[in-house]
Amino acid sequence: MGEPAFRAKQVYQWLWQKSAISFGEMTNLSKDTRAKLENGFEISPVTISEMQISGDRTIKCAMKLQDNKIVESVLIPTDTRMTVCISSQVGCSLTCKFCATGRLKRLRNLTAGEIYDQVALVKKLSEEKYGQPLTNIVYMGMGEPLLNYKEVINSVNHITSQNGLGMAAKRITVSTAGVAKMIQALGDDDVKFNLALSLHAADDEKRNHIMPINETNTLDNLADAMNYYYNKTGNKVTFEYIAFKDFNDSLQDAKDLAKFCARVPSKVNIIEYNPIDDGEFQQTTPERLNTFFRYLADKGVVVNVRRSRGKDIDAACGQLANKNKVASPILKA
Repeated sequence: MGEPAFRAKQVYQWLWQKSAISFGEMTNLSKDTRAKLENGFEISPVTISEMQISGDRTIKCAMKLQDNKIVESVLIPTDTRMTVCISSQVGCSLTCKFCATGRLKRLRNLTAGEIYDQVALVKKLSEEKYGQPLTNIVYMGMGEPLLNYKEVINSVNHITSQNGLGMAAKRITVSTAGVAKMIQALGDDDVKFNLALSLHAADDEKRNHIMPINETNTLDNLADAMNYYYNKTGNKVTFEYIAFKDFNDSLQDAKDLAKFCARVPSKVNIIEYNPIDDGEFQQTTPERLNTFFRYLADKGVVVNVRRSRGKDIDAACGQLANKNKVASPILKA
């Protein structure tokens, strides 16, 4: 365009650091330069088409993409942090039995820009609604992040870059249902963010039943991949374990989990289950959960129980499914 080279850096900073959604916002560019950009390029931002606010202050956002497809993002406030749960695909191909998103078809991967936009929008929402900055990011929304590897990594780079949002990689967690070869790829790329594995059973037969991906990515395969990742990065893996009533919450299940934890440098987050429509699983009882927890803790496993947030608006773990594809802004309190 015949512009000086430093203009490129300015435009880049407006897009990725200041999250500009129009060339008109780029006020340190001349009017002529902005006009040239308007004529030659377009910015295609993600927009919030609907918000629902839970009684616990959790906010679920329906994010409208440029092709009018919808994904969901969730702002999860606590006393110590403000976390956004973001999506990486439109739908999902993995058909995990306990997850509402798994009932949707995978329509396409999100671009790095679409993933970034979710963070930028919820960051602004957190500041405006609650007066607090966004502190943490979890790739635990719709889709399997490691089946969109390139764009997920690219999005993390923009989010953590000093010319981007400048967030710390240690404040980011990518969650996978278990794609062994891509977990190894994370090790080869020496990623700095955290890795979580949606485990939910430390027995291949049980895990096959609820997560078909386990048929081709067995627990042995995953243990090898996670140890490779740990040896490359030095980062322990977090095992996410939803406790289902009378399925994976027995003392024997706790023993199996403790043995698996001994194979991989790790810690465990036990998550309470949020039933989905017509689901075959139910939430375990407090008594069984406590027995399960105590066994792991007594065996030296680093274990926490995570209480789900936003259940009243279908924003909790496993509930994202785009029930309402609304195009106009609606705020439900």
